[in-house]
Amino acid sequence: MTIDSTGPGNRNPATDQSIVTVALDAMSGDLGAETAVQAAQSAVKHYDDLKVILVGDESLLSSLLAKSNTDQSLKERLSVHHASEIVTMEESAAVAMRSKKDSSMRVAINLVHKGEADACVSSGNTGALMGTAKFVLKTLPGVDRPAICTTIPNINGQVHMLDLGANVDCTAEQLYQFAVMGSALSGVVDSNTAPRVGLLNIGSEDIKGNELVREADKLLQQAKLNYIGFVEGDKVYLGDVDVVVTDGFVGNVALKTSEGVAKLITRFLREEFTRSPLAKLRALIAKPVLNRLKMRIDPRRYNGASLLGLRGLVIKSHGSADALAIENAIGVAKVEAQKDLVAMINKATENILKTAVQIE
Repeated sequence: MTIDSTGPGNRNPATDQSIVTVALDAMSGDLGAETAVQAAQSAVKHYDDLKVILVGDESLLSSLLAKSNTDQSLKERLSVHHASEIVTMEESAAVAMRSKKDSSMRVAINLVHKGEADACVSSGNTGALMGTAKFVLKTLPGVDRPAICTTIPNINGQVHMLDLGANVDCTAEQLYQFAVMGSALSGVVDSNTAPRVGLLNIGSEDIKGNELVREADKLLQQAKLNYIGFVEGDKVYLGDVDVVVTDGFVGNVALKTSEGVAKLITRFLREEFTRSPLAKLRALIAKPVLNRLKMRIDPRRYNGASLLGLRGLVIKSHGSADALAIENAIGVAKVEAQKDLVAMINKATENILKTAVQIE
């Protein structure tokens, strides 16, 4: 089965060393266009094989580029594509699709659809981004709903978790599809030939959990995956699993809770190391260790959630992402485009239909 797509997104990563083009929704997000421009400039400086199309108000973006100190050679890999509207964080997906057809978000996704960009990155409204991307790009065969997947640090490096909020209510079949897509992502991004897939649950025993996870477990037991069964929340961080599957409600709560704990630990450390002159001296001695710890758990380094199951690459950046975080999201888009993630997921999801027939 082949994907109906043309242009730069339809590449063979084994032989094609051409430049990756990312369409960046420069108008969405909390920190504005200037932050997006800074991220794009830093990204093309970091990656020699990258072009970024800044999508949004042409006069504003062109002005910001002109004022920057970026070398001319780098500016040649930055361009502007005009979009006259912006999707706000408060607008629903229906309003965004019906009333904002020339929004920076919609135009950036259209560039992927038309083959003028390999991927889209947006810090905008998650619901609007998912709804618009699904409407414009459509889902792959065998995929009912796209899922949001991101990486989370653990003791072995990172783990992939999905869904993180796109699908609050799921069926067992959809959790099964998420597992297949997450396994394909880990295989491509991490070069992992047999990623361990686990289903998030309140216990590891077969009798634990609600009807949804037990039914999904039955399907996954028959899947052609390295499925290791149920995993509890602590296992996400202990390196026992490579892909964690859950519904969007539980996944979003788990992610936000993790981010809150990381901020809590950072705050506690800061308070303790500034409590007294002696504590400040200890902080100075420990500074190299603290800096390394901060880098390992810095959520900006893991920014960039993939919308899996679409016929094109769309990366969701955090709404409050700064330039470093957006640059990392662009990096995620670049890697997934170069490794032809959409084609790999398409190949993997072909087995969904075959397996479903066998189960029935």
